[in-house]
Amino acid sequence: MASRVLSTTLATPPKLRLSRPTPSTSLSMSFKVSVKNNGKRRIKCKAVGESSQGSFDQTVYKGVYGPWAVDSSDVREVILYRSGLVTVAASFVAAASAAFLPTDSFLSEIIKQNLDLFYTVGAGALGLSLVLIHIYVTEIKRTLQALWLLGVVGSLATYTALAQPAGENLVQYVIDNPTAIWFIGPLFAALTGLVFKEGLCYGKLEAGILTFIIPSVLLGHLTGLMDDGVKLTLLGSWMALFVIFAGRKFTQPIKDDIGDKSVFMFNALSEDEKKALIEKLEQQK
Repeated sequence: MASRVLSTTLATPPKLRLSRPTPSTSLSMSFKVSVKNNGKRRIKCKAVGESSQGSFDQTVYKGVYGPWAVDSSDVREVILYRSGLVTVAASFVAAASAAFLPTDSFLSEIIKQNLDLFYTVGAGALGLSLVLIHIYVTEIKRTLQALWLLGVVGSLATYTALAQPAGENLVQYVIDNPTAIWFIGPLFAALTGLVFKEGLCYGKLEAGILTFIIPSVLLGHLTGLMDDGVKLTLLGSWMALFVIFAGRKFTQPIKDDIGDKSVFMFNALSEDEKKALIEKLEQQK
């Protein structure tokens, strides 16, 4: 059976800084779990230099299942995740700004002609972020991705079967026909789930407010119970908070969007390797 490498030190504090002579010579403990043909498990511990793992910084964090460090692939994923969120926010703000511009203005006409482009770019960027998002419970992540996919399919179906025959773009058709919210709604449900996760994990006020504003605007438009003035107020709040939310993502340390990396490494192990790791950790208590 193929062996997997995972760190083995069990710790309760979320972070531990280790002193090193130089970044290239810093060490962390890792172990290898292997299962021989006779069914016996074997665990080997070894020191791994930071340079050999391509670590991004000099900090080793203690996770539930052992120490871990940020490497270049982690940095790349986090930057792409955050860039996706910025793209979603920029696309939404650009499209929604048409509601606040004079209808006969040149800028308003340009925006209205490209509403579907903004929608497509924003939906694609949201999909990228949902692929790269770190959530411990895999089922929740898959649910958000399924909602996104359902919303994309619904958007394509609405455009092809309803908007295009009516001579309208998708966004304008949804504005004129509120019942179309049923088809594109899952896409925004996925977005709501993402901002809810951000608000819950990091205590971000703007994310928490967005969790209520996004469904409120959509449901208000769908049911017709919300007048245009209230919708514009909430839409403007959505735009402002979305910009703040996306911008503040780049003020967070990279490790925040990674979470406890040891949990994801543990989940990637086979069942035999998980059992061997747990036994090893129990012995170290």
